[in-house]
Amino acid sequence: MKKYYYTIGEVSNLLGVKPYVIRYWESEFSFLKPRKESGRIRKYSEENVELLRKIQDLLYNQRYTIEGARQKLKQELRNKSSQKPILIPPKNIEISAELQENLSDLRKNLEELCNLCHQLRSKKI
Repeated sequence: MKKYYYTIGEVSNLLGVKPYVIRYWESEFSFLKPRKESGRIRKYSEENVELLRKIQDLLYNQRYTIEGARQKLKQELRNKSSQKPILIPPKNIEISAELQENLSDLRKNLEELCNLCHQLRSKKI
């Protein structure tokens, strides 16, 4: 059973690096933001752990510099967020014109929200 959140010690054991290395990576990669609970205890989600694994791979295996790894990950995040999934309804379901219009409006609203989020994130990064 997977956990929802991991402590820095658990993540350190998973990755085989010291906790201070993880804290350093947090300071260098602004998009790596673990949840902090009372007492400033860091809680890492599965996404955080995967991101840390990517950082470790880029730095240790692919021999990127910190700056190079930061740029590569930012580009990957941009590409991932710009990919729009294509939703194809099952063949046996008939969608009414009204429902299609509602879905189209909903998609436009979601795209607008997504664009606003990207604008806000780009100002902070």
